[in-house]
This record gives sequence, structure tokens and C-alpha cells, in this order.
Amino acid sequence: MRIRKARETMTSRERVLRTFALERTDRVPINYSSNPTIHRKFADALGTAGDHEAFLNALGVDFRGIGAEFVGKCPFPELPGLRVNPVYGFYTRWVENEYGGYDDFCAFPLAGASDEAIDAFPCPDPGEFDVDSAVSNLDRFGDRAVSCGGAGTGDIINSIGRVMGMEDTLVNLLTEHPPTLRLIDRKLDMELGVLARILERAGDRVDFMWLGEDLGTQRAPMIGAELYRRVLRPRHQRFIDLAKRHRLPVMVHTCGASSWVYEDFVEMGVSAVDTLQPEAEGMSPESLTERFGGRLAFHGCISTAGPLAYGSAADAAAYCKRTLEVMMPRRGYFFAPTHAIQDNTPVENLFAMYQAAHDFGRYGS
Repeated sequence: MRIRKARETMTSRERVLRTFALERTDRVPINYSSNPTIHRKFADALGTAGDHEAFLNALGVDFRGIGAEFVGKCPFPELPGLRVNPVYGFYTRWVENEYGGYDDFCAFPLAGASDEAIDAFPCPDPGEFDVDSAVSNLDRFGDRAVSCGGAGTGDIINSIGRVMGMEDTLVNLLTEHPPTLRLIDRKLDMELGVLARILERAGDRVDFMWLGEDLGTQRAPMIGAELYRRVLRPRHQRFIDLAKRHRLPVMVHTCGASSWVYEDFVEMGVSAVDTLQPEAEGMSPESLTERFGGRLAFHGCISTAGPLAYGSAADAAAYCKRTLEVMMPRRGYFFAPTHAIQDNTPVENLFAMYQAAHDFGRYGS
């Protein structure tokens, strides 16, 4: 099986950058993200198992990303049956289900911790990341659009919640607990330092910066606007300012009912928003295009919890077609799943999804 790709008159890089600028393109840019189990099934069906670049090319994916690997020594203790992240210090355990499984966050080393323990929690130096190898990957990406950062870069709530627990994290943000804010700033300083080194080495070959901060539940904001503006916004602004110094557009990943913060994003200089869970309050394609079309570009909106996972291939194709019909007229739309495609998704629905992007995502002459 294969995807019949749309006729192209632009390179991926041109297509993506013009979409950030809300300009007309030959077709919508296409992106991909999935869990490992469903990815293996999809790659096998495409005949690209073991060759990720061939897989992305078979789908017509326009995006590639670079990041620097941590090469320092892990400062966190090993715990039986768990895996520890050597950069951020969170612990996970593998939990299987009938389709595959997930890494579940656990242990929370800073839950209920003293001020002294929070201040002593390790954070790597930017020099402990292999920037040279990251930049060397640029050569093999050709004319693809390249991002630095990712959906978790610059994140505060999730990244601290994984080591402190969500309740302590939210309370400490609200009260502006000094040791917690110092921990946040040490983490962000490290990420900014790594990004700055990548951008210095990569020159103009990186095309945009990707950041993230989950700010909504399915029904409402996760935090209040005043707390965001007082504590989180100035810290996110540091990343946007770094990107602007390198003349890069910025895309921000925000899960759930997060459109309440998009006016702030516009003021801050954000170019695009990612995820766009259409089931969440205020996040339908119609609502987003009506309120923010022409001011923000949109990446995502193809739900991983709707027809893609639970419908037929025809349902998935019709759903993608309808989303494209709503999002494309204002331009500035990147076709992508809301989150990583889940393991319970039928492979035939993935073929229908990406075929729909090529069949219905063309702007025409």
C-alpha cells in the first residue's frame, strides 16, 4: 500500500514558512506523530520498516526536527523497576494495555519536599548536550522544514509536575514559592542555553522554534489568566525573544481548552498554535478560525480520539476532509494529528488520513 501524493510546486521549507506567514501554498504542510506500537504497524504496511526517513517521505511529511542529546552523567538514583530521565529527574514505569502500553509517571522525588531539597535538585549544564551531532543531522534533511525545541520545550507545569506532583506544582505556582520558581528558572536556563548553542551552530538552516505548555483541561483553563501573565508568560517570553533574535517563527503546543491564552500568544509574538483538540471547549475548527484566523497559524486539529481511532476508513477520510474545508480558507493550516496517534488506531484509517491530506489539502492553481 502507498499514499498517492499531491502534485508539488514548492519545497517543504517554502511550504512551511509560507504557511507560518499565512500565505498561499501548493498544498497544506503535513506532519506526523505516533506511539511506537502503531508506528511499527504503519511502517510495515507502507514497506518502510527500519527506515524512518523513507517512511516520512512516503507520507509527504514536510517537517523534521533537531535536538541535542544529553551526554552527561545521570545525577539521579536508579529505582527498581523504573526508568529515570537523566535530564529532568522524573521516573516512569511501563504499563501495558491490550494495544501496546505507556510510560506512566511515578515516584515524584520532590513531592512534599523541603525548600532545601528543591534547591538541591540537579539540573544539567547546557555544555552537557551534544550540539555538534544535532547540527550534523541537518545535512540529511535536504529541503525539509526544520524545527528546534519541541512540544515540551519551555514547559513549566508538566515538567515540574513530573517531579513534584501536580498538586504541589500548582499550589507553588499560585503562591510563587521561591524554591519552586528557582527550580523552574534553572530548568529554563538550561533549555535556553541548549537552544542558543544549536541556533548559533545551525545558522539559517533552522526554520522555526517549537515550544509547549499544557494550559487547559477538556472543559476549562488549567490555571487562571492572571497567574499565567504573572508567572508563566515572562518565562515563555524569553524563548520567543531568543527565536525572534534569529528571525524564527514560534509554534506553541497547548493541550485541551487553551484558546483562552491565544490573545496573549499573539501579543507575545507567537506565530502558530499546536494540538487544537477539537473536542475541548472552545477548540472547534470553526471557533478557532473565526476568532484567530489571519492572526495565528494552526497545527493539528485531527483528533486522535475521534473517527481516526473509532470510525471506519471512510469516516476518517470524511473527518479529515471536513477539517481541511474549515481550516484551509484562512490559510495558515498545518495538517497534523492533535497528539501522537494512539495504538488502538486501525492502520487503514491512517492511510485514509494521509491520503485525504493529499487529495483535499491542495490549494489548486
